[in-house]
Amino acid sequence: MPPRFSRLPAPLLGLCLLAAVSTASATIYAERGFGERDGNGSIASDLNPAGLVAGIIMEEEGRRRAVTYQHGRIRELGTLGGDEGFTKAINIHGVVVGSAQTASGAWHAFRYDAADGMRDLGTLGGTSSYATAIARGGQVAGYADTSGGDFHAFVTQADHSLQDLGTLGGASSYASGLNSHGVVVGTAQRDDGYRRAFVYRPGAGMQEIGTLPGGRISSATAINDAGLIVGASETEKRRWHAFAWDGKRMLDLGAMIGQGDSYATAVNAAGHVVGSVNINGYEPMTFVYKEGVMTVRRRDDGLYLTNKITDAGLVVGAIYTGHKFQAFAVPSQASPPPPRRNPLDWLFLTFILGASGVALYKLQRHHRAGLPGQRTYFM
Repeated sequence: MPPRFSRLPAPLLGLCLLAAVSTASATIYAERGFGERDGNGSIASDLNPAGLVAGIIMEEEGRRRAVTYQHGRIRELGTLGGDEGFTKAINIHGVVVGSAQTASGAWHAFRYDAADGMRDLGTLGGTSSYATAIARGGQVAGYADTSGGDFHAFVTQADHSLQDLGTLGGASSYASGLNSHGVVVGTAQRDDGYRRAFVYRPGAGMQEIGTLPGGRISSATAINDAGLIVGASETEKRRWHAFAWDGKRMLDLGAMIGQGDSYATAVNAAGHVVGSVNINGYEPMTFVYKEGVMTVRRRDDGLYLTNKITDAGLVVGAIYTGHKFQAFAVPSQASPPPPRRNPLDWLFLTFILGASGVALYKLQRHHRAGLPGQRTYFM
């Protein structure tokens, strides 16, 4: 089961975002929140080119509601008969995927569109399932219980049935990304118990991507239509480093940052990669890797949670206001630094990013050297 934000301390129970993109002028408009009442929060999961946000309203008591947001209006997506639901992704046509509770309280993956409402995608023979990604054409990836009680990665077929993608020899696997060619990425267990990033290609099956040198564990989170895969890998020093894999080599993005633990969460059509980095237990911050340059955003110019990057270059995630999270979006290009800043700001709390715990960290203002021929900026 995915993490429940209601298990967090009360100050962490609010999250939220609102962002809209004017495609005609390429101007970005951003504000905090969906307009939910005081005490509630929300989180933005994804954003499509029309400015339609897939998100979650978090009620003060902890209940989650799957929603979309656009032009100041919230649309409730409902559930599958239960009390709660949450979104994970949206495609260019406005089709949303996520998971919702059934009348029995089980979580099932769903596919939602405005015409047909919420559709239960079922399971792989077990009791629960979770949708994590959707392609332009509507194909969905995720993971579901099997009759044996283990989670297996799945991708939907033309009739919306779930295809079991198997594992790397172990008990479980989890799909987290999908492109328009039906290529799926995620994490799968090997027969030795270690989990590795995988890529699944139709007709070719599941292939292990491997790790950074000396690492034991890795996880893939997203893939673009060109086949560039991003994720995170353990290193020889038992730290986590974000990576990008082009099918031939694994680029160590964490080494370009030069410190802390980093996790790549998304990649857009241009190959721009975003993710989070935490340093020395302080506030997590956004990194953006584009055109050979690594930039770590200032804590007042980035996001606390970094979820997606759109093809237009908008980075979607959430900020933290001191008493609750608020979803937000920022351009991938950092803004100029302000004339002053308070070095004691934002030294608070922890957050959950997917299945990995990411602690708060302190911003480092000096530059760090990247890989040969590449640059890293702390903005």
